[in-house]
Amino acid sequence: MKPPLRRALTLVVLLHLLILAAAFVGPYDGTFQDREHTFSPPTRIHFVDSNGQLHARPFVYATTADPERFGEYKEDVTRAYPLRFLVPGAEYRLLGVFRTRIHLFGVEEPAKVFLMGTDQFGRDQFSRLLAGGQTSLLAGLLAAALSVLGGGLLGAAAGFFGRLADTVIMRLADVFLSLPWLYLLFAIRAFLPLHLDPEATLYLLTAVIGMVGWARPARLVRGIVLSAKERNFVLASRHFGASELYLLGRHILPQTYGVLLTQATLLIPQYVLAEVTLSFVGLGVGEPSPSWGTMLAALQQYHVLQSYWWMFLPAGLMIMVFASYFLLAAQLQGRLKSTQF
Repeated sequence: MKPPLRRALTLVVLLHLLILAAAFVGPYDGTFQDREHTFSPPTRIHFVDSNGQLHARPFVYATTADPERFGEYKEDVTRAYPLRFLVPGAEYRLLGVFRTRIHLFGVEEPAKVFLMGTDQFGRDQFSRLLAGGQTSLLAGLLAAALSVLGGGLLGAAAGFFGRLADTVIMRLADVFLSLPWLYLLFAIRAFLPLHLDPEATLYLLTAVIGMVGWARPARLVRGIVLSAKERNFVLASRHFGASELYLLGRHILPQTYGVLLTQATLLIPQYVLAEVTLSFVGLGVGEPSPSWGTMLAALQQYHVLQSYWWMFLPAGLMIMVFASYFLLAAQLQGRLKSTQF
């Protein structure tokens, strides 16, 4: 594996591990509301206290709402609360299996550590961002898998069997490629019940998004299959009596894996953005379940947009995830071209 490809893959894996361990890395439950710290700015991490003394361990001060200034908080510098690691907190299931209360870091009450501030309900933005990443990324991963699998099978059938199967599948693919997929998602979602369980909504959106995007992988796979089935070793295998199923599984489909993997890395960020968009406009996963779209939905209010800059921070992790996937796709595409020539 070449170094650029290795670095891109490492970045993607690290980001996913961070989000997978959201409940452990985040200091609080993403749904917990602290009404005494609504729209609290990011907590300041100190090494030097108010007396000018240097501390080896980072610490924070407890914050309280400023009674003279609405929406502002002041620090109580009379006591420092050191930042500790592997501390007990809200109970959760690690990886969805192991029940535990241990969090990566935290501080002693009544101090709070809000690395990315809080929202209008006093919920920790950092913990909520990581937990919301599980929802948004899961939707993107499952939808991309559905599109790549469905598109790969249909494209292989169109290219290998040809004739009527090729005509029907490719004309249907042309229809899906010509449709504006975002508006199509809005239209399909509008026909579905608005009030659904968050988990049911997630899987329903995943199925809809995945079914919309199968056409492009199908066309690419069809082109590869059309070329592969005319190669000498495939023709020789056919003359020796190899079945069509054997030819597909042994000689033809393996040649499509590189293209399908590249397509998956391109589709995942697109589908994550689709889920974020639907949740942003209120058609996706609803409150109180965390999602990147519902977190950014608060920015639709002008006073939030104007006064609370930290509400933009969730977009930063989204950009990192999208950039890492596009970097990985570029490296995979470059390697695929180098192996073809």
